Amino acid sequence: MVITILITFISLIGLIILHEFGHFIMAKRFGVKVEEFGVGLPPRIFGKKFGETIFSLNLFPFGAFVKLYGEEEAKEDPRSFSAKPIWQRALIVVAGVVSFWIVSVILLSFVFWLGTPQAISDEENQKILNPKVQIVAIAPNSPAESVGLRPGDAILAFEIENKNFPVDKIKGVQEFTEKYKGDEVVLIIERGKETFEVKLIPRVSPPQGEGAMGVALARTSFTRYPWYQAPFQGIVGTFNFTLLVVQGWVQVLLSTVRGVSTGVQLVGPVGIFGLVSQQIQLGINYFLQFIALISIYLALFNILPIPALDGGKLFFLAAEKIRGKAIPQKIEQRITAFFFALLLALIVFITFKDIQKLF
Repeated sequence: MVITILITFISLIGLIILHEFGHFIMAKRFGVKVEEFGVGLPPRIFGKKFGETIFSLNLFPFGAFVKLYGEEEAKEDPRSFSAKPIWQRALIVVAGVVSFWIVSVILLSFVFWLGTPQAISDEENQKILNPKVQIVAIAPNSPAESVGLRPGDAILAFEIENKNFPVDKIKGVQEFTEKYKGDEVVLIIERGKETFEVKLIPRVSPPQGEGAMGVALARTSFTRYPWYQAPFQGIVGTFNFTLLVVQGWVQVLLSTVRGVSTGVQLVGPVGIFGLVSQQIQLGINYFLQFIALISIYLALFNILPIPALDGGKLFFLAAEKIRGKAIPQKIEQRITAFFFALLLALIVFITFKDIQKLF
């Protein structure tokens, strides 16, 4: 458990450090003086100056930061952030977001090189290595959730009346589930290197769109790519994941506007620790893929036009371009501080909810 927490912590902090490193590199590229590159949040524990930049380790290990000369207070100095053209400042801001996508590409390249399950159709039968039916989502308050099934679990077989029926197609799982609605069935489940049995009763009248067990399924096959093809697959995988996340957000937004419950639950740091723990148990490729997905979520969230995020900074730069002059710095700082407090309150609220679920 301690090792899992440590791995999760290092992974998440690593993503934030690389994000800030994106700002750092682009600022240097355009000649902006970087006053400090900090790991963790102040107060400072230790700092050493290399060149003109202080590299510091700070007390609160919940992030990282880059302090740019002239960012908080406008300076006329040509090496000041505020003195640079708007397009250069925008690229410095965007560089942090892009770094999240670059990390995802690198991680997914490793995943495709190591080998990973990929979705295939029921009709695909040639050159398939170890086909399985995997659970990709579980509905709240469903039979699957009640017996502790998780996304990533593979359904290997059904046991009915002491007879074993292997399945490697979604259609086979659906047919068995439909046939034995209301009866107790035994599922043979594979989770990482572990194989075990669970008993559940498929619902006779499930909620619309959920199915008798309350699971979403995908047929997968283990696929590996040679090292020279893996980076391209990493790019494609990052693009596809990004598209899926955006589509998911749009669907949630539309459902919320229509007043339809989505069943989506926000997850904070504590919840992420739990999810990472599950992925580690499934194997290194699942873990790396999950961290890549978190990186994509962070990229998309960070580019939203919300003050206190990089997207908010881009919003203020766009307003400056349209107005022909910058938003008064005090107004920008107050708006940013207000939204930062809201985000912090949201994180605390979600974390409290996550802790409640543990007890």
